[in-house]
Amino acid sequence: MEYKIFAASMCIQNGELVHGIHDRTPAGDFREVAKMYNDSGIDKIIVLDLSRTDEEHEKNVSVIREISRTVDIPVCAGGNIERLEDVQNLFFAGCKQVILNADKDSAFEIAEDAAARFGKEKIDVSIVNVDFLFKHQDELRDYFHEILVLNTGILDAIDLITDLQYVVTLREASMEEMVDILSRENIRGISGPAVSDTSLDIMGLKTSLSKRGIYMDNFEPKIPWSELKKNSDGLIPVVVQDYRTNEVLMLAYMNEEAYNTTFTIGKMTYYSRSRKTLWTKGETSGHIQYVKSLTADCDLDTILAKVSQVGPACHTGAKNCFFNEIVRKEYVEKSPLKIFETLYETVKSKKQKPNERSYSKYLMDQGLDEVLKHVGEEAVELIISAKNQDEDHLRHEISDFIYHLVVLMVEKNVSWDEVTRELAQR
Repeated sequence: MEYKIFAASMCIQNGELVHGIHDRTPAGDFREVAKMYNDSGIDKIIVLDLSRTDEEHEKNVSVIREISRTVDIPVCAGGNIERLEDVQNLFFAGCKQVILNADKDSAFEIAEDAAARFGKEKIDVSIVNVDFLFKHQDELRDYFHEILVLNTGILDAIDLITDLQYVVTLREASMEEMVDILSRENIRGISGPAVSDTSLDIMGLKTSLSKRGIYMDNFEPKIPWSELKKNSDGLIPVVVQDYRTNEVLMLAYMNEEAYNTTFTIGKMTYYSRSRKTLWTKGETSGHIQYVKSLTADCDLDTILAKVSQVGPACHTGAKNCFFNEIVRKEYVEKSPLKIFETLYETVKSKKQKPNERSYSKYLMDQGLDEVLKHVGEEAVELIISAKNQDEDHLRHEISDFIYHLVVLMVEKNVSWDEVTRELAQR
C-alpha cells in the first residue's frame, strides 16, 4: 500500500519566491524555504513557474534547478510549458516530474510526445474541471502518471471518470477534512497552502493522521525502546552525524520519552542528565537537528543518528563538539572526498593570494582560455594513455586531468558540493 503524501507548493515569479498565484508578494529566500520543506517531513515540492516571457521563464528554471540541488525530496514543476523543449529543460533542472496545464490547447499533444520520450511516470496534468479528463479518459493512463486537482468540488466526478491517482490542492483544511479527503481510494495526497506553511508541524500532523488510519510516511521505529539495552541510568547514548558529510557532530543521551518524541516530531530530542529533563535540540537556539535516520549498533546499546543540522551543533558555537585535541599522529589523508575538497581549497587559496608563485596561480592569471586549453590537452593525454593500456601511466594522467579540472572549477566558481548534487540527481 502506498502512503499518502504532503506536497508543498512554491510559486516563482521573475526568479523570486512569491506567496501564490493570487498573491505575488515576496515570500522569502527560496533556498531556505525549500530546505525547510526538505527537513520538516514534506514528501514532494511542486514548483509553479509564473513567468510570462521566455526571459523570465529561463530565470525561473534556474531557480528550479537551485531548488532541486538544495533538497533530497522529489521536485516537480509546471507553469509556462509551451513545447517539448520546456519539458526537457525542467528534467535537466532536476525535476522528477512535470505538470502540464489541461487548460492549454497544446497540453495533450505535448503529453503524447513527452510520455514517449521520457516515460509517462514523469508526466502529470493539472485540472480545474473534468472536461479534459472526460475528453481524454481512454488515453489518460497512456500519457499521465498523476493529476493535480485545483478544485475540490470535482473529486467525486474524477473518481467516476478515472482511477488515475491525484493530488488535491487545498487552501486550508481541518483534521476531519484531511481525513475525509485522504480516505478516498485514488487520492495520492494534499498540496497547496494547507500543507505549505513553514510553521506547520508536518511530522506531528502525519502522526495524527496515522492514528486516524491514514497511512503516512512518518517515523515508525522498527526496534521498540524495550528491546534496546540501557545503561545503569536507563539511558541510551546517541552519536550524531551530519547526514551529508558523515561528520560526527555531538554525543547525547535518550530516555524512552525522548526516543518516542523524536519519532513523533522528526527532530532530535534528548534527555539532559544535568537538568534531568527532556530537550529538543535547537528549541532555544534554532539549531535544530532534523532526523534522517536512526540506527542501533550490534549490541543494541548505542544509537547512530544521521541528521540535517541547522547551524552549529555545539553550544559553544563550534560546528561540532569535538575540537579539544588530546593527541595526534600525522597521517596521509586517503578519503577521496577529503582529498578532492582539500585540493579545491588549496587551488582556491592560491588564486586569492596576490603574490603567490605557483603553477595554479599562473594558469588562472592567464585567463579562462589558458585553463581550458590545458584541460583539453590533459583530456587528450588521458585518452591516449587509456588506449595504451598502461595502468600506472593512466593513473598519472587521470590525476593530471582532475587537477586541471579543479583549476577550471575554481576559475568558474563551481564547487564539489554542486557537482556531487548534480550527479546524485542523475
